[in-house]
Amino acid sequence: MKKLLNFIKSVRSEWFKIVWPSRQEVVRATIMILVFSGVAALFFFVIDTILNAIVGWIF
Repeated sequence: MKKLLNFIKSVRSEWFKIVWPSRQEVVRATIMILVFSGVAALFFFVIDTILNAIVGWIF
């Protein structure tokens, strides 16, 4: 029982050490993720289209 209480106290003390990101940081990170996802999707679309054309030309 004492180990459980020590564990709960440790968790509680670590919880207060958490630094949550600000709203501006979350918005900025979300925009970056969306932009990079879009760039990656465009890149793979172009590569897929090119490879599809090459394979269609060969066969």
